[in-house]
Amino acid sequence: MTQHDQYLVGLELAGRKVVVVGGGQVAQRRISRLIASGALVEVVAPDVTPAVEGMASAREITWTPRRYAEGDLDGAWYALACTDDPEVNAAVGAEAECRRVFCVRADDGRLGTAVTPATGRYDGLTVGVLAKGAHRRSAAVRTALVEALQAGVVADSADPVLPGVALVGGGPGDPELITVRGRRLLSRAEVVVADRLGPRDLIEELGPDVEVIDASKIPYGRAMAQQRINELLVEHAKAGKFVVRLKGGDPFVYGRGFEEVQACTAAGVPVTVVPGITSAFAAPAVAGIPVSHRGVAHEIVVVSGHVAPDDPRSLVDWQALGRMRGTIVLMMAVERIAQFAAALIEYGRPADTPVGVIQDGTTRIQRTLRATLGTVAMRIKEQEISPPAIIVIGPVAGLSAEG
Repeated sequence: MTQHDQYLVGLELAGRKVVVVGGGQVAQRRISRLIASGALVEVVAPDVTPAVEGMASAREITWTPRRYAEGDLDGAWYALACTDDPEVNAAVGAEAECRRVFCVRADDGRLGTAVTPATGRYDGLTVGVLAKGAHRRSAAVRTALVEALQAGVVADSADPVLPGVALVGGGPGDPELITVRGRRLLSRAEVVVADRLGPRDLIEELGPDVEVIDASKIPYGRAMAQQRINELLVEHAKAGKFVVRLKGGDPFVYGRGFEEVQACTAAGVPVTVVPGITSAFAAPAVAGIPVSHRGVAHEIVVVSGHVAPDDPRSLVDWQALGRMRGTIVLMMAVERIAQFAAALIEYGRPADTPVGVIQDGTTRIQRTLRATLGTVAMRIKEQEISPPAIIVIGPVAGLSAEG
């Protein structure tokens, strides 16, 4: 028998009946994408996975709880035979052949009239790869293509980049923890205004034609004024450039991101906000400290430590924090940790409350310190912990993976 190349095509299934025979793991994977396509999915199977049952309960699909019977493909545009019984799958394929309905045989793709390609989605694109049954090969190529699109190695648009500003949260420091959208926009930047805490390795990957402006703020040291940062964003965007403001963590979590949005908006410059993973939660996570845990903490409060508890500029209710039993995450608090610890103890937190300190979280030079509320100031001084560091206070800081 002559082997022909398969013809790759996109089916418009919205509002059209698709029959899936079988309700196991293979069917579950296929059904999710069919629902996303808008298909009217009908599942025929005596038993289904909990996930498929949940789809039926939510009325995303219709489930007929019995074995397949001839006639189940009546009115179908597409069919999938996903049972673990080859005879049933063959019967589904035979009915599909008679009705001229394309059918996928999950047990043996060569016996069907259609095959499901290895697919991936990226920003409105669907990438599909066929490899004549070499499933691992098609999956590997699919994954590589999607990752290349995410990293900007492969361009997804021929359109020129429009002037404006993208406010991108770069995550806690590890270059792999930036969001897919953030990395894509960074790859298209003409000007990058970068923070010290942004993912530095990604800056090194930028082309030589990209202008990089260092807008670092060194704690208690050199710092570019926020007003000047705002001016730079506006100036370059109005000069016709696409500007990425690359910030560490999430722009709206103590990052002055909204001030930059306001400045761009006031100047009539289009601005896009791309949230990032905040170091308040990421740094503890990679250090093995959960900020919440069942039966241990039902509340999480993230507090800025840039002013002391008795400073008239402070907006924090330290008395309320002292009465809390859950988790407190302190950011920018290394310099004043003795004052914060003393205030919490004064207002009710036990001195033996566990504390975790994570310096340079998610980076190659990460350091972790365990202490108590009564000893943390001394331990930070002894270990010469310096910013940037996240301080976690509460019972969760005393947990360990070993139990």
